[in-house]
Amino acid sequence: MARCAQDAGMTKTTEGNKIAKTQLVEQVADKTGLTKKQADEAVSALLDATVEALRAGKTVGLPGLGTMSVKTTAARTGVKPGTSEKIQIPAGKKVAFKVASTLKGTL
Repeated sequence: MARCAQDAGMTKTTEGNKIAKTQLVEQVADKTGLTKKQADEAVSALLDATVEALRAGKTVGLPGLGTMSVKTTAARTGVKPGTSEKIQIPAGKKVAFKVASTLKGTL
């Protein structure tokens, strides 16, 4: 398994309504007839390809689910918790996700 999926924090734990990678792999294996090992490789490949595309600045579209893209955040002034001291927060990047209208309609 490539490191990107592990770095994305999707490997072992579940909390509340969160689905872990292992559960996702089991569902893929059940629905496709793949072995769990093959399903794990497929899920890992999808996650790795998604991370690579985002790192390259590309938009990733997942039909029926949504679109992920990298957005630049502007530098801004913030307040340090506890001390109320004003601090400068540098510009950065974040991953934005826009939910597909077909998914919105089913929720």
